[in-house]
Amino acid sequence: MDRVRRRRQKHDEAAELNITPFMNLMIVLVPVLLLSMVFTHTTVIDLNFPMSDAASGEFDPESVHLEVAVYADQMVIADGRGGVIKRLPLVDGVHDFEELSLVMQELKRRMPEKEDIAVLLEEQTNYQTLVSVMDKVRSYPALQALEVVQAELFPVISLGDSPPLAGSKSVAQSGLATEGGQS
Repeated sequence: MDRVRRRRQKHDEAAELNITPFMNLMIVLVPVLLLSMVFTHTTVIDLNFPMSDAASGEFDPESVHLEVAVYADQMVIADGRGGVIKRLPLVDGVHDFEELSLVMQELKRRMPEKEDIAVLLEEQTNYQTLVSVMDKVRSYPALQALEVVQAELFPVISLGDSPPLAGSKSVAQSGLATEGGQS
């Protein structure tokens, strides 16, 4: 009986929590998390995708719709009405992004109020090419007050599919031609 009474007394005593290790963890963890927030910075680029209504909508002849069509063998800067402003062929097997930047700077000088541009891509265009084109179309490094800053070109970027080049076969047609020739 005495043994039962002692066991009951042990259970009745209030258990004491040792929160010192938890507090030590919080003292170290809070500053580390606060410091890591400073170094973590996410950049969000707003993209305006072309709407299906735009293709069948009314044509405004006074506005110019700049386009950069990216193909495997060249980039074509056009006015959106079929007029080619400049063709940029590959240089040493890669796209000439520096020349693209120079053309965009010249277009911005001629149309300073223009802010939008469409980047048209082939289906097989790799992601790095897309990012490089968007970077060159959006801004360029400029010297201002003895500092290099990113000067704005065309920050409102729309993405779309590039039209097939005039006089070139589509991939499906060229595949059928080679299959038919082998039989």
